[in-house]
Amino acid sequence: MDHSGHGMTMDLPPFTLGRGLEWSTDPFFLIACLAGLALYGWGVVRLVRRGDKWPVGRTVAFVIGVLSIALMMCTQLNDYGMVMFSVHMVQHMVISMVSPILILLGAPITLALRALPTAGRGRKGLRELLLMFLHSHYMRIVTHPAFTIPLFIASLYGLYFTPLFDFLMGSKPGHIAMMVHFLAVGLVFFWPIMGVDPGPHRPGYLMRMLELFAGMPFHAFFGIALMMASEPMVQTFKNPPASLGIEALSDQNAAGGIAWAFSEIPSVLVLVALLFQWYASDQRQARREDRAADRDGDKELEAYNAYLSSLHARGN
Repeated sequence: MDHSGHGMTMDLPPFTLGRGLEWSTDPFFLIACLAGLALYGWGVVRLVRRGDKWPVGRTVAFVIGVLSIALMMCTQLNDYGMVMFSVHMVQHMVISMVSPILILLGAPITLALRALPTAGRGRKGLRELLLMFLHSHYMRIVTHPAFTIPLFIASLYGLYFTPLFDFLMGSKPGHIAMMVHFLAVGLVFFWPIMGVDPGPHRPGYLMRMLELFAGMPFHAFFGIALMMASEPMVQTFKNPPASLGIEALSDQNAAGGIAWAFSEIPSVLVLVALLFQWYASDQRQARREDRAADRDGDKELEAYNAYLSSLHARGN
């Protein structure tokens, strides 16, 4: 059966990295990735023509993030991922944990808010609708850790250990929906933690780190469960095609190892990003305080010195 529509997946030769990286287009993801890059590029060009600056690092992060999705979904990695648990797990981990981090570091919402024109008094354009959406009650719910952390966990255990996974893998629309879900879950989980864009839920840096580490161990536990299983746990990958030359249980063990390893990689990436953001925030605060001191002639320091002088005079 050809689940993915990319070719006869049942007749795939044994997996090698070279074969996995061969071009095999998924039209939905190809169009989506090209549209995302085009819209982002339009925003950057609009800012530059207006005389504004946009950090190159943000552009690089966004482009790499989108290309990482294309790499997973528009190559034969997607074909092999239909019949090999290990390759599918690479797709899942990249799309749910690496791509979202890079896309969020690209600050696409901030770019949109700066690039989109204002509609004018009493009117609502795309920019105004986006602002309304960002400040909506719905967004406060879906970006709150009480929602994002359980969703992050359920996307593993509630999917792979129930018949839902086999149902979605049984059709091309189901497979696309599952991958879009992985990306969406990653975006809403990491956005409040390390996203540059404005959002309704933005806790302090220490709380963000706690949110990060609250979700990551469940990925490790999930990977360990797959590695320790004595029989295949997912029906879709129970009988891999003979042409692949693999055994289902060993492939599942490899998938578990990938899930376990990926629980560490994004944690380090996000932690580094958070530390840089924390440092930059402290620097901005210090500059604001210096400018305020320059404006008022450092009146706060003078008042404190006067207070100390009065105490000294009183003591004498």
